Amino acid sequence: MFHIENMSTEDFEFAVRITDTMNWKMVNEDFEFMMRLEPEGCFVLFSNSERIGIATTISFGEIGWFGNLIVTESYRKKGAGSLLVKHAIKYLKSKNIETIGLYAYIDRIPFYRKLGFRYDSEFTVLKGKGFSSPAEANVREPRKKEIQKIIEFDHSCFGASRKKLLEPILLDPDTLCYVSIEDECILGYAAAKVYKRVAELGPLICKQGRRDIALALLKTLLNILEGFEVSMCIQKKEFEILDVLIKSGFRENFRVARMFSGPFMAKNCIYAAESLERG
Repeated sequence: MFHIENMSTEDFEFAVRITDTMNWKMVNEDFEFMMRLEPEGCFVLFSNSERIGIATTISFGEIGWFGNLIVTESYRKKGAGSLLVKHAIKYLKSKNIETIGLYAYIDRIPFYRKLGFRYDSEFTVLKGKGFSSPAEANVREPRKKEIQKIIEFDHSCFGASRKKLLEPILLDPDTLCYVSIEDECILGYAAAKVYKRVAELGPLICKQGRRDIALALLKTLLNILEGFEVSMCIQKKEFEILDVLIKSGFRENFRVARMFSGPFMAKNCIYAAESLERG
């Protein structure tokens, strides 16, 4: 019989092991971080006493995000995945969340549609190496006092405050962050989480129509990350940015669809995800 419990530190070994089957390359610290952000929003699915699946969520005021759904292969197509999603939705709605977002593998779109999610747009996950390029003007590292401005700017594009997520990321000394500011107004910002010689680039957010700023931020980070393995998730409609990346050796790893349940609250901005798990 299936039942769901809140994730605990004792579940991390299983969570890493099951995500390894999808080559997600997650480690204990990833789940520790997610539980710190949303202590009651990470779940483990059991069949009797056997762990067979996990799911994670995070809440941002009126918006919630669902991620990391995975079930042991032998239990798939038996209602286990749907049970986890419904449990996560119930949890997020208990926090008065109006909109729930997620990134779905393209072949899983019908599964999430049956659970009330609507397709919004397509994103591509790219992998490549940082590369040398000329220094870009009009971008710089933010001052500590400007972190709150970045969070407010992110709020204006994402549709809710992601302070509890962004603050620890942007204040981490291992995170690279650059911003473009004009007349004390933020036009865009980008961050890269760095782990040894590997980096996850995102979030990157700019005002619509300012691809020049988005490219300047992107090239600045990739210049610093020359030779590093870099991954990022960006909207497929950003043809100009994708063209630069592809010509510089980046390749598409896979695609995902951004989907929502409830009213779509995000604004039309140039957007690269912070992560697939958290939006």
